[in-house]
Amino acid sequence: MFQAVVDPVAGSLALSALVACIPLAAFFIMLVGVKAKAHVSALVALVVALVVAIFAFGMPANLAALSGLQGACYGAFPIVFIIIMAVWFYEVTVVSGRSEDLKSLFDIVGGGDIRIQAVLVAFCFGGLLEALAGFGAPIAITATMILALGVKPAKAALAVLIANTAPVAYGAAGTPITTAGNMVAGGDASVALESAQHVAAIVGYQAPLFALFVPLLVVLILDGKKGLRDCWMHALVIGASFAITQWWCSNHFAYELTDVVASLVSLGISVIFLHFVKPKNVNNARERFGMEPIAEGKGTELAPVRAWMALVPYIIVVIVFAICKLGIPALLASTDIKIPFPGLAGNVLNAAGKDPGTTYNLNLLSNPGSMLLIAGLITAIVYSIFNENLGMSGKQLGQTFWAMRFSSLTIVMVLGLAYVMNFSGMTISIGQFLAHTGSLFALLSPVLGWVGTAVTGSDTSANALFSSLQYEAAQSNASLAHVSPDLFLAANTMGGVIGKMISPQSLAIAAVTTGEHESSLFKKVIPWSVGMLAVLCVLVFAESSVLSFILP
Repeated sequence: MFQAVVDPVAGSLALSALVACIPLAAFFIMLVGVKAKAHVSALVALVVALVVAIFAFGMPANLAALSGLQGACYGAFPIVFIIIMAVWFYEVTVVSGRSEDLKSLFDIVGGGDIRIQAVLVAFCFGGLLEALAGFGAPIAITATMILALGVKPAKAALAVLIANTAPVAYGAAGTPITTAGNMVAGGDASVALESAQHVAAIVGYQAPLFALFVPLLVVLILDGKKGLRDCWMHALVIGASFAITQWWCSNHFAYELTDVVASLVSLGISVIFLHFVKPKNVNNARERFGMEPIAEGKGTELAPVRAWMALVPYIIVVIVFAICKLGIPALLASTDIKIPFPGLAGNVLNAAGKDPGTTYNLNLLSNPGSMLLIAGLITAIVYSIFNENLGMSGKQLGQTFWAMRFSSLTIVMVLGLAYVMNFSGMTISIGQFLAHTGSLFALLSPVLGWVGTAVTGSDTSANALFSSLQYEAAQSNASLAHVSPDLFLAANTMGGVIGKMISPQSLAIAAVTTGEHESSLFKKVIPWSVGMLAVLCVLVFAESSVLSFILP
């Protein structure tokens, strides 16, 4: 029997916390200093964590290895499964050709105004892509589309990096939040679900603030103050409709669908608003972009049936999730298989003398990945009725698995690392040490998520690394006893949202897509990221004190 303690290194909490940081330092050094691939960096960090767990924290080697194995199993299913299903669902629309129709739909809605079109593509369509694909896909796809509109590469890259913030917390069917909930649930599926839903609801009181203003920032980046004077009202309507829906969906619907619903609602309201209020000085803006003025009555045409077919996948996924989340959640949850992890269950206790979560929950039907699989199959069948290629959808599934192999391996390794740190006591040592910062911890909490995602490129990975740490630090902090620890899981998630734009992965994708240099993009985007982080830190601090009454 092994029980974790908070000060195993020379009886010193500070020294124990410092040693516990070594695996995280190894990960970041490999990724940033050595510039190793993410999956290689994660593997090295996992090995370092095993060494630290065994020799510094006194964990038996077999239990340390089994801890990593349980984490890897959770990383593979459901986390990797959810992500692959989300990416495949989007690819079904690509192989059918309907994604091109969706692009044309944005062009029609924009009414020829390149600034509004760019906001709709980068923000609304990017939100849809983030909801279903994530992992850099929204940046690559929307940057290409905005370049095709006629936007200069540097502006296009910066615009999509800024736009790809507000949706990230709920990206890939809410995977970052699902991960955060699981990391603090101790292996209890019902607690994990309850925690994830509460974190999602709290994020719903943070993310909408950024969603409200991001479209305005995109317009400012694209066309400066002149563009802002012409389009501020339209950008505000797009942002406000997205923000309000994001809040409602995260608090009252299925958080996994937050970005899908918010993007579609924002697009729908934009269509109505643009019908009555046209953007000003459209041709003047086109001239500044070096484009020909648009002739009266001329524009992109799209038959209504093609427009509806382009929207069919997203309508289907909303219906499937609504049925599963609101209609039969208990029935689906009853099919979960709880497996006491062999060799680990009953042999490991946390510092409080409780089981740290050695039960593996195999949720075959109740996880979002299965729901996306069902929605994808229905979409493929619907498209096949109209002579779309059903066989290509099946082939695309295999290609998606192959394309995501290294990203999947990274997630598996990172979850293995997180479980070793949790079960050995490393996480609680760091958390207990941070708890001594008192109420200032609330101000610093988002920085952990920001750093984690900036380095790993993934909000999911950042939550896997730091969720338990944030939770333990908050629980041990007497100054924050009146606040739910879930606030700091939300802060970690939102910090990751803002750190995404400066991650090497995001910068590399934007650079390759637009032909810009990563270093140049980094210099342009870092002030925006730091500024947003400062706003978030103040917001979280306020929510832990004077604004705590607004939290769910």
